[in-house]
Amino acid sequence: MRTAYQYRLRPTKQQVIELDRWLAMLCAQYNYLLADRFDWYERNRSRINACPLVCHLPELRDNPDYYSQKKTLPHLKKTHPWYGEIYSQVLQDVVKRVKVTFDRFLKGDNKGKCSGKPRFKTLNRYRTFTYPQMKEGCLQGKLINLPMFGKVKVVWHRPLPDGFKIKTASITKKADGFYLTLSLEDKAVPDIKPDFNPDKITGIDVGLKEFLTTSEGETVAIPQHYRKSQKRLRVIQKRISRRKKGSNRRERAVKQLGRQHKKVADKRKDFHFKTANWLLSKYDIVAHEDLNVKGLANTRLAKSVLDAGWSSFLSILTNKAENAGLLVIPVSAHNSSQDCSNCGEKVPKELHIRWHDCPLCGCSLDRDHNAAINIKNRAVGQSVLKGAIRSAEILYGGMAGFSRVTQKVEYALSSSA
Repeated sequence: MRTAYQYRLRPTKQQVIELDRWLAMLCAQYNYLLADRFDWYERNRSRINACPLVCHLPELRDNPDYYSQKKTLPHLKKTHPWYGEIYSQVLQDVVKRVKVTFDRFLKGDNKGKCSGKPRFKTLNRYRTFTYPQMKEGCLQGKLINLPMFGKVKVVWHRPLPDGFKIKTASITKKADGFYLTLSLEDKAVPDIKPDFNPDKITGIDVGLKEFLTTSEGETVAIPQHYRKSQKRLRVIQKRISRRKKGSNRRERAVKQLGRQHKKVADKRKDFHFKTANWLLSKYDIVAHEDLNVKGLANTRLAKSVLDAGWSSFLSILTNKAENAGLLVIPVSAHNSSQDCSNCGEKVPKELHIRWHDCPLCGCSLDRDHNAAINIKNRAVGQSVLKGAIRSAEILYGGMAGFSRVTQKVEYALSSSA
């Protein structure tokens, strides 16, 4: 099992200068390797629909893959001796970053989805470098010993878990300072609980009126961290617009804006962790909608959707459930708010209608509560039974159809068992 722990660094003034210097050199090397990849791409590609019958064929280049670019690092240290001050594995990790970025552009990710054309990094956008391997004795009290850099003070706000081995260490520059991210590995895989309590299964419906509603009717209020801080952000943004471009005062105002945005992000992340802990402390299985958050972020509700941070919350919930041996199940979001949770009848309603009233069975409850019950039913498979019963009522009519289909479903379930 792999997990990550993040801690704040307390480097000295000289170490801060050295960290910024490393980032600047690594950024330049990243852009150089990416430019080499683009040069090969432009020389070797040919547009078939725009190629004449008689044309000059340029001399083709060999593909600058990961290994060929890694072999250029010893020559780099000879032509640019100051790169010899950087740990060799940190430089090799830059080559790997270029490879992963360019492969996603040409070949796509694991699902075959291609990313956009990679961009060259500015100093403000290149903020992280990684040690791919760390020695066992790298932690010394309140310090961490980084190869070819030295010992840096770390704020250990929580202890490392027992039995885990440090695999990688990443140094990241954020708006309020430098942070250390340790990737930990434990070969033991957490066992999933063999006996789930049927009373500890819930479905959650995330929304914009309430952050989430459970199938038991419990609600969690939406905090709206970004909207509450918009006034302060607007003041700082106006301060930046009044500053002269390139001046030190404008640079200080930009850093102040970055710190304010980070405060908002940290509050949201803290809320997500606390909500996930609350859910997993009460339930063994949590079902949620398989949402297309990217699609919702392109609508007129984009600011509210991104402020809620549903994707981040569901990712945190899934990871914490895996570590605890619990289950988080995504189910289809199709008509979860429209279908009646009691009889399965589809009750169409607009987004502004927040109450569910079923004309067939008389079920009346909050729209989000109804959706949460549907999500739970889909997770445990009850929605299939209710759909079959409702089809029988329509096809045969009355309780006779109900009893006939119920007997067929019970017989099928007993035969399969």
